[in-house]
Amino acid sequence: MMVKNYVIMPSVLSADFLNLGDAIAECVAAGTDWFHLDIMDGHFVPNIALGSGFVKACRRATDLPLDVHLMIENPERYLEAFSAAGASAISVHYEVCPQVRNTLSMIRDLGLNAGIAISPGTAVDEIQDILDLVDLVLVMTVQPGFAGQSFIESSVEKVRRTRSLIDAAGLNTHIQVDGGINSKTAPACADAGADYFVAASAIFQHSKGITAGVRELQSSLGVESR
Repeated sequence: MMVKNYVIMPSVLSADFLNLGDAIAECVAAGTDWFHLDIMDGHFVPNIALGSGFVKACRRATDLPLDVHLMIENPERYLEAFSAAGASAISVHYEVCPQVRNTLSMIRDLGLNAGIAISPGTAVDEIQDILDLVDLVLVMTVQPGFAGQSFIESSVEKVRRTRSLIDAAGLNTHIQVDGGINSKTAPACADAGADYFVAASAIFQHSKGITAGVRELQSSLGVESR
């Protein structure tokens, strides 16, 4: 398995929106690499959250890459809007993309990194024939839709299977994990082959603050603090 740098992505949905700029600035100072933005439509998932305007606001607050996770139906309708708002990468869910190859091609044609997300009930093998079209595979380690859920332990083997398929195909595709990621669950996912780590409560609700949350994750993964 190719050794890759671990990338920590704070999930902005869990930040204090009244002090969003300050929260983002503290994450940057602590050495995070990207920011992860969840978009929900109340249809594919039961929650409703954010839109392209929020992505635009985050872009004003940081020059770091913005990873947009579309938990929405008909994502192809909104790709241009999120691209224009400042997204660096867009992930769509396999479960709601009947023309998934076309959708992924649309993302790449916009000059963005393309990701495919799979919910806990979707087997990795279902996306094997599209791995060559994506820059990252997002393995959801909780049910999509709400923050604060417990990590699904069987996700570790799912990550391992994903890494096996990627390596067998000779690809450099990243594996992202999202849901219940903290200093205890992140190392197990890393050992299985994940290299992108989305963290919400572990950073923004850390008892000692944002910087301490980032540092704890970095330490658990052997990442040097910056």
